[in-house]
Amino acid sequence: MLAAEPKVANTDAAVSSPSQSNLNRSWKLLVEPLDPFLQRVVRQLTLQVHEFDPKLVPYAQYALNGSGKHLRPTLVALAANAVGETSSAHVTAAVIIEMVHLATLVHDDVMDEAEIRRGQLTLAANWGNEIAVLFGDCLFAQALKLAASFPTTEVCRAVAMATNTVCTGEILQTQHRRDFEVARRDYFRVIQMKTAELFTLSCDLAAFLAGTDQDQRAALCQFGTAFGTAYQIYDDCVDLFGTEALAGKSLGTDLAKGKLTWPVLLAWERANSADRKRLESWITNWRPEYFVQVNELLVKYETFEPSLEVIGNYLEQARTALKLLPETAGREGLVDLTEFLAQQIASLTVCIV
Repeated sequence: MLAAEPKVANTDAAVSSPSQSNLNRSWKLLVEPLDPFLQRVVRQLTLQVHEFDPKLVPYAQYALNGSGKHLRPTLVALAANAVGETSSAHVTAAVIIEMVHLATLVHDDVMDEAEIRRGQLTLAANWGNEIAVLFGDCLFAQALKLAASFPTTEVCRAVAMATNTVCTGEILQTQHRRDFEVARRDYFRVIQMKTAELFTLSCDLAAFLAGTDQDQRAALCQFGTAFGTAYQIYDDCVDLFGTEALAGKSLGTDLAKGKLTWPVLLAWERANSADRKRLESWITNWRPEYFVQVNELLVKYETFEPSLEVIGNYLEQARTALKLLPETAGREGLVDLTEFLAQQIASLTVCIV
């Protein structure tokens, strides 16, 4: 369902480069102050394994003990620190959001027929699509069960609504694969639903559980939405402009599934009639060798820099939202998070020839 993963998260299986090493160092500096919080999240995720039927434990261990960057839990911690401090409630909220996210990845791998994620076989590749779909459902259910453990119903309601929004966004994108007109019209709305929503939820629950006022809570939600949107556009660009070492997977997977991302839509919008028809034909009748031809069109119609500019605009929106928050180390951590994504964006220029 949701394909957005930090593309430099798993560099062990990829060829290291100076830019990747710098990104890894930047990430370590960013999350080092949050390490106690993130370790508690990891421990709670591990404990969740045993909340499933014993016969499902192998699937749970495989799904919950991954090596991702835990970007959404990081966002929970940073947002909480921006308006107060983290608590055990924030740890639980981070676990819930990460479980929802992992459930979307399990389903996404089924839909995309993906065999590798984070350098290892996907759950679907190991145990088949039927098991993967059903266990993804179990992850959603377990996340909601955990959300229901809070004394207030607001947490469970927020998680349920966000999960509904994520799934709806993915359905809308799936309905309109290869439909350039609709995809161009709805692109930003869809990515805000299917990707940015969990970033928004991370900030919203962090603020709510910290007991902050409505204005600061709204500001953090605005940050989450803008940052999450920027992140998804970046992810779309990596699939087209990056290298397999940076992406951690084969390139062109969105094109192969008929998912029309911003650089492709921009090329289609700018193309003359003949090139537009060629692009539509390649996407409709996809073959791996078309990837080079699509990229030639992306270069011809100069889509790279404008795509990065759009990402930069959303990052600026995110930073602007933070001006409504008090000047704290936590707020600076959120600013640093936008700078880290800006560094990732800059690394794409190394990959363009």
